[in-house]
Amino acid sequence: MNFEGLDPGLAEFASAMHSTLDPVLDAHLNPSLLQNVELDPEGVALEALPVQESVHIMEGVYSELHSVVAEVGVPVSVSHFDLHEEMLWVGSHGGHATSFFGPALERYSSFQVNGSDDIRQIQSLENGILFLTKNNLKYMARGGLIIFDYLLDESEDMHSLLLTDSSTLLVGGLQNHVLEIDLNTVQETQKYAVEIPGVTIMRQTNRFFFCGHTSGKVSLRDLRSFKVEHEFDAFSGSLSDFDVHGNLLAACGFSSRLTGLACDRFLKVYDLRMMRAITPLQVHVDPAFLRFIPTYTSRLAIISQSGQCQFCEPTGLANPADIFHVNPVGPLLMTFDVSASKQALAFGDSEGCVHLWTDSPEPSFNPYSRETEFALPCLVDSLPPLDWSQDLLPLSLIPVPLTTDTLLSDWPAANSAPAPRRAPPVDAEILRTMKKVGFIGYAPNPRTRLRNQIPYRLKESDSEFDSFSQVTESPIGREEEPHLHMVSKKYRKVTIKYSKLGLEDFDFKHYNKTLFAGLEPHIPNAYCNCMIQVLYFLEPVRCLIQNHLCQKEFCLACELGFLFHMLDLSRGDPCQGSNFLRAFRTIPEASALGLILADSDEASGKGNLARLIQRWNRFILTQLHQDMQELEVPQAYRVAGGSSFCSSGDSVIGQLFNCEVENCSLCRCGSETVRASSTLLFTLSYPEDKTGKNYDFAQVLKRSICLEQNTQAWCDNCEKYQPTIQTRNIRHLPDILVINCEVNSSKEADFWRIQAEVAFKMSVKKHGGEIKNKEFALADRKDLGNPEGLLLCPSIEELKNVWLPFSIRMKMTKNKGLDVCNWTDGDEMQWGPARAEEEHGVYVYDLMATVVHILDSRTGGSLVAHIKVGETYHQRKEGVTHQQWYLFNDFLIEPIDKHEAVQFDMNWKVPAILYYVKRNLNSRYNLNIKNPIEASVLLAEASLARKQRKTHTTFIPLMLNEMPQVGDLVGLDAEFVTLNEEEAELRSDGTKSTIKPSQMSVARITCVRGQGPNEGIPFIDDYISTQEQVVDYLTQYSGIKPGDLDAKISSKHLTTLKSTYLKLRFLIDIGVKFVGHGLQKDFRVINLMVPKDQVLDTVYLFHMPRKRMISLRFLAWYFLDLKIQGETHDSIEDARTALQLYRKYLELSKNGTEPESFHKVLKGLYEKGRKMDWKVPEPESQTSPKNAAVFSSVLAL
Repeated sequence: MNFEGLDPGLAEFASAMHSTLDPVLDAHLNPSLLQNVELDPEGVALEALPVQESVHIMEGVYSELHSVVAEVGVPVSVSHFDLHEEMLWVGSHGGHATSFFGPALERYSSFQVNGSDDIRQIQSLENGILFLTKNNLKYMARGGLIIFDYLLDESEDMHSLLLTDSSTLLVGGLQNHVLEIDLNTVQETQKYAVEIPGVTIMRQTNRFFFCGHTSGKVSLRDLRSFKVEHEFDAFSGSLSDFDVHGNLLAACGFSSRLTGLACDRFLKVYDLRMMRAITPLQVHVDPAFLRFIPTYTSRLAIISQSGQCQFCEPTGLANPADIFHVNPVGPLLMTFDVSASKQALAFGDSEGCVHLWTDSPEPSFNPYSRETEFALPCLVDSLPPLDWSQDLLPLSLIPVPLTTDTLLSDWPAANSAPAPRRAPPVDAEILRTMKKVGFIGYAPNPRTRLRNQIPYRLKESDSEFDSFSQVTESPIGREEEPHLHMVSKKYRKVTIKYSKLGLEDFDFKHYNKTLFAGLEPHIPNAYCNCMIQVLYFLEPVRCLIQNHLCQKEFCLACELGFLFHMLDLSRGDPCQGSNFLRAFRTIPEASALGLILADSDEASGKGNLARLIQRWNRFILTQLHQDMQELEVPQAYRVAGGSSFCSSGDSVIGQLFNCEVENCSLCRCGSETVRASSTLLFTLSYPEDKTGKNYDFAQVLKRSICLEQNTQAWCDNCEKYQPTIQTRNIRHLPDILVINCEVNSSKEADFWRIQAEVAFKMSVKKHGGEIKNKEFALADRKDLGNPEGLLLCPSIEELKNVWLPFSIRMKMTKNKGLDVCNWTDGDEMQWGPARAEEEHGVYVYDLMATVVHILDSRTGGSLVAHIKVGETYHQRKEGVTHQQWYLFNDFLIEPIDKHEAVQFDMNWKVPAILYYVKRNLNSRYNLNIKNPIEASVLLAEASLARKQRKTHTTFIPLMLNEMPQVGDLVGLDAEFVTLNEEEAELRSDGTKSTIKPSQMSVARITCVRGQGPNEGIPFIDDYISTQEQVVDYLTQYSGIKPGDLDAKISSKHLTTLKSTYLKLRFLIDIGVKFVGHGLQKDFRVINLMVPKDQVLDTVYLFHMPRKRMISLRFLAWYFLDLKIQGETHDSIEDARTALQLYRKYLELSKNGTEPESFHKVLKGLYEKGRKMDWKVPEPESQTSPKNAAVFSSVLAL
């Protein structure tokens, strides 16, 4: 070897270590390498072939088995034994990766990872290999295909990575932080600050993360928080390598000397039990790499860069006889790794050569390796047979030579007729959403098919199937494609299409033709909309919640009552639960339970919605129970409706849902402990049965309620933890039985599927030949007129996927037992309707609601509810008395057949929550609603602001003699701030499409007197305190400045949103009429539902059909000769102006009696607006329009 130009110190080692080396060629290299190679006097050209013949290996002693060249002349930067397959991976300084299979080091794959940077670490995973370069993390298949390419910041200089679990990765480098990356989402989830920068080596045990720093220190960090627990100052210069095994940590590195850094021949060893250093270990080589190789003992392998390797015990003395030599082709060893089986060692040198040392002739790299998949050989000579019966078989699979001769299939025109494939019809959703620009139509992709792929339809019968039944895929690898299950359109996730006008022109009536109100889904954490509807349609819950009112700022019971009031007032228009969800986000328990979803997780459906809604169900019942246990409240906030709803210390939620249970623990010593408790819901516990045995739902329910399980528990008699048998007995049954289904895995889903299949077979057998298809069954019902009490035979479609009964019968036995059985319509006819209540302790529960999880991979899934709406709701909304099942899918509401509520196709429709209610439940409670909001909420109240003074008062509160009456006018205006910016995208035609509107929050509400001696004087001017982060105060339009909403520094009259909300609710309930400009948006953001006859909006009073809306500023200038909203908006000024405009409207239209004359006034207004470009002129540039001839007869206010 030629050592000229290298460190002179290394040349001294060369003579001793390489005495047998020829100056031209290494004697250990295979002479066959010289075939057809012209030797260069400065070096040797090598091919990627084995460089050494196989040698005899002595069992138990490491010897060189094979050497190969990975990349000629390019230093190896890292080596890694694959943890899943019998492969060795090496990376070079040129960014190239090469893999070798088995002990023979046969080349498996070779590909470029990075074009400029070296590969610094390799980590094998089950499906591929992770490669870390300077500022890039790349995940590639073992064959070289890229799975993902994650580019880090250009300022990063990464050196190490650590796989903490199957999907989480830590990446560290020379910067002062360590990144945590989620491999499933390929996103950075955490950034941990590091006090000592330069994390170049990371290890992990079941106690700590170990980080090796360039400063020579090793820090031990907590597995959860990544905080420093301990720190070892190993070397004064720099750290070279360290390893951890059991209770020992060994490190090698460099120490500072007068001449610079010198390799320290003392290994630092630390005892992790006492967290202190033990006697250093002196070795006879310059250590650059070290690894524990625990086979029979915890021995250490210490490797120098010059090729010397020494084995020794970490707590013993190093023996010079234990040194062996690796003969590298290059002058330096660059990398070292140990296989998982400890049978093989890999070395990589500076000339691109890889050396494999083993302790047996046929080593294995892993204890249990899976079979490696190799590339298939070319099958040109033996082509597979083609199945012509497959419609999707591409003809391109047939190899055809290039020829100019006429093909056999090219028939003459006389013997053939052209029959092109019919074009499939355009999707109806595309036609519905298409917008034309000229002769070109643009529509969003409905994503019902794969892009640019249409299945062949060669058969007439294909047209009978829905488009979702066609699997648009390549015929190659069809078995690997996930099966596409058809999700009915009404069950799919609904989204709001936004336009320039926001929601004003969105047709909600298309989705809801009933008079019940849906809920909007665009608010964060609106996944609980379906459960809010379930609680609302429980008549006792609806009434009793609305009777509750307390002083807590964020009370879920109060906010739910306000939302129920909006649902009562709505006549089919959707409502939104923004205030309820705002209060929900402030509850610490909700965040601790993981119920607060990030916007990205909710939109993509990453969270398990079924588990989430079941946790939410348990949380909301517990929270409402706690909120409604208030006993002493001020007069203005007292619970109305009398105290008959709840007893002292209990709540109405407790009376409705609470179930008293008795938990018994029986130790094997015979000691029995009985404790009484209560629960608000039950969770289904499924039997461990794989035989397909038939179970009634009632059997599983009884098993879940009267739960019996074996567990470890404390025994007072034995004074230690002992195996105990724990049983649960029922003392008192609830009025509303709530059940979480817990179908969270394929095991539970298979149980439901099997039971539904068994129930279907039994039903078919029971009905015999009477069962029919759905069309014939419906025809029979029409012919018979479906007389009352007559049980008609169900159809096949109604019996499929049904295991859940509509009614169950529960009986309390004398020995504290519980009998549960399914209760059918036939039982009702046999025993009579009153039979269930004749005996004490016997109750019939009817299914009232089912909440289901819709599995739809295209949208991430959603939650919907089937609810049986009772007679009282239909009576209030539609004036009819009947019961009907409905589907509630956010703002989509549709009546359904009752069988659909209990049909669960586990491929896409999974049950999550069941609600059963006692029969005749409503008769047990007083369902009168007494408004708990009193007039005292309008009286003077203290401000939350600490710096508020009397000089800043901008309003005069109402006196007792000024309380508003029905029909009184109140001028209203509100100002808002932005919490989240709007998300929009530009379409291909240049128009903007709103994906998600900006989230607004009310910041100021002003109400002015509309009549009386103090007309125009505000009586409410509240600034609303907010705990959420404001991204834009919109000062130009709202007049709100930073600090106005902060109680510490604000000088305004600051209140809570709930306080001001109660004032507006009282005004609505008393029947006042609100006058304002653009009140629809104001009430929407405040989250109020106001009857239309109580809203006088000047934006519509001064508006002509199919014309633009006119601003308040222009109307004030045109009609009132007022210049408003100069630099900023002021809500007091806007509310007064709206009142004056309403007076002007009454004057011009003669109180609405002369619409034709007022129409002429509006035409003049629009003509003037077009001339002025709807801009108010400067003070000297234009005279007031009230002096114009058209308004000569109009008097100013």
